[in-house]
Amino acid sequence: MGAVAEATLWISEAEVAATVDLVDALGVMARVFAADGSGQVSSMEKTMTAFAGGGTLHSLGAALPEVVGVKSWAHTPGGADPALLLLDAATGRIIAVIEAFALGQLRTAATAGLATDHLASPDASVLAVIGSGKQALAQVAAVAAVRRLDEVRVFSPTPAHREDFAARVGDELDLDCRPAATAAEACSGADIVTLVTRARSPVLTADLLRPGMHVNAVGAIDLARREFDPSILGEAEVVATDSVEQTRKLSSELREWFGSRPDGWDGLRSLGEVVHQGLRRSQDTSVTLFKGMGSGVEDVALGVEILERVTRQGGGTLIERRGRVRPVLSRRSSTTDGLGDEGRVVVSSHD
Repeated sequence: MGAVAEATLWISEAEVAATVDLVDALGVMARVFAADGSGQVSSMEKTMTAFAGGGTLHSLGAALPEVVGVKSWAHTPGGADPALLLLDAATGRIIAVIEAFALGQLRTAATAGLATDHLASPDASVLAVIGSGKQALAQVAAVAAVRRLDEVRVFSPTPAHREDFAARVGDELDLDCRPAATAAEACSGADIVTLVTRARSPVLTADLLRPGMHVNAVGAIDLARREFDPSILGEAEVVATDSVEQTRKLSSELREWFGSRPDGWDGLRSLGEVVHQGLRRSQDTSVTLFKGMGSGVEDVALGVEILERVTRQGGGTLIERRGRVRPVLSRRSSTTDGLGDEGRVVVSSHD
């Protein structure tokens, strides 16, 4: 087969950040989850494996009508460097490779913002955020994009961390934010609670709930972690997730509550269903909860939006590729296309 010249677009983190913002990501998530709810897209379940040195290797993906894609990364003690691969659904050709750290933060926050827009009270104005890590600021920004916030409270176990975070919320988002000494103090009187922690035991318990509260639980995405007491699910009018399959597989909180009940999982709604059907909370006295696990449709949909914008702007770096070539099966001859005498592959023995 002869070589065919092709090109793949490489899109950097800087180009991602310059091309889309959180409001853009919210619009993309609204569209793709509406499509998800009507069966127009499909997700590839997340897969992972551990390796030496305390790292884990992850992949997840999705198929959209014209583009399919997969995001992969290695989570290590030294960090992570995720990349999103986009392919043409008709030909399988690699269209683009996108550096996906900023993309991941945007899609995670935007998905929680979309859930908040559908499930929180329209007049919700007080946000409690539990956790002050690298995802937390984007989570605050996402809620602020869909609700007018009068106050933000933050609790983190380390006083310096919560104080620094409160200052960042004020400086970067222009919101009034105060550090709280306990999770209970942060949640007292809050309309929305966002959990974005790596906790292994619940930080939100049933006694901290209040009528009308909405909870975003986005930090615990494997069986070793839990952020809220599973009994909270018994108080919720709506429990939704961005990935039903991942939640059933990897959410310790929901598995404990629903897992032993034959029809228990029927009470879990997909965010696609919520968006497609235009569901909203039915009463101001109810509690609602969104469990964010991450879904390939989020990454691929936002990646496609970024690709389209970067292409229109003439950005990205073209990587010239020579297409397919036959593999070398033997170095014995340079004139037989990598094959042995008369086209045979010769396997030698070292006995």
